[in-house]
Amino acid sequence: MEKVLEKRYAVKGIDFNCDLAQSFGIYKNDSEFELLDYVSSANISCGFHAGDPVIIKNAILKAKEKNIVIGAHIGYDDIQGFGYRKMQLSEDELNALVIYQVGALMSFAKSFGLEIEYVRPHGAMYKQAATDFTFACNIIKAMKQCSKWLTYYGAAGDTTVKAAEFCEVNYAQEIFLNKTYNIDGTVDFDIDDNSNYDFNINRLKNYLYTSEIDNKEKGKTKITADTIHFSNTFENSADIIKDANLLIKPEPVNYLKVKSSGWAE
Repeated sequence: MEKVLEKRYAVKGIDFNCDLAQSFGIYKNDSEFELLDYVSSANISCGFHAGDPVIIKNAILKAKEKNIVIGAHIGYDDIQGFGYRKMQLSEDELNALVIYQVGALMSFAKSFGLEIEYVRPHGAMYKQAATDFTFACNIIKAMKQCSKWLTYYGAAGDTTVKAAEFCEVNYAQEIFLNKTYNIDGTVDFDIDDNSNYDFNINRLKNYLYTSEIDNKEKGKTKITADTIHFSNTFENSADIIKDANLLIKPEPVNYLKVKSSGWAE
């Protein structure tokens, strides 16, 4: 039955990603590891909005144990605000901030025989990059200085696509099951997340069949997405992602791109 359903999907393949190392010092969140059995990519905090050396190391080793693709989850230097507070940085400051975090995680991963495959902004940095072309380009340029092979994960839409194509890097457009969408396909970040199980699962079903997301005007908006971000902060996060796996088995972004080119089955 599952294979028959997947053949009818408009979406033929999708990556599931979640955040890791969202702790610091004595503040632990080991429950985040529960999601690793159900995602194909893990965004590992790099120590600025969350994560410390030991926590980052443990997250990398857990991802390696589960054979999960890893990426750098970069954010503002804002432990107290968990990276949710917007900061005004010069282009040079932003460049250094990105290179510092990506470089640190690349070295950490390499010490365990791994490579990071992508970079995903967090919090306030993510929101600004979703709508500000120049800002997104500055993040991507810094990422590219670390490695031209890294993929940029950003909010689905024109800003992400145009910035990545302008900077000539691979990109992955991301959607959320729990957020409110505007009619143009952008996220309304001012509205609280919806953690309701039925809402999240029904939205995923609809997206897989139609490539559409319901918007706040009570209509449908067609969105191209390569990956879905799953929150690990809800009490029912594990239930949502576990049952999402019953609808479709996630595969990493780069693997999906290689598969679609005919180089992998």
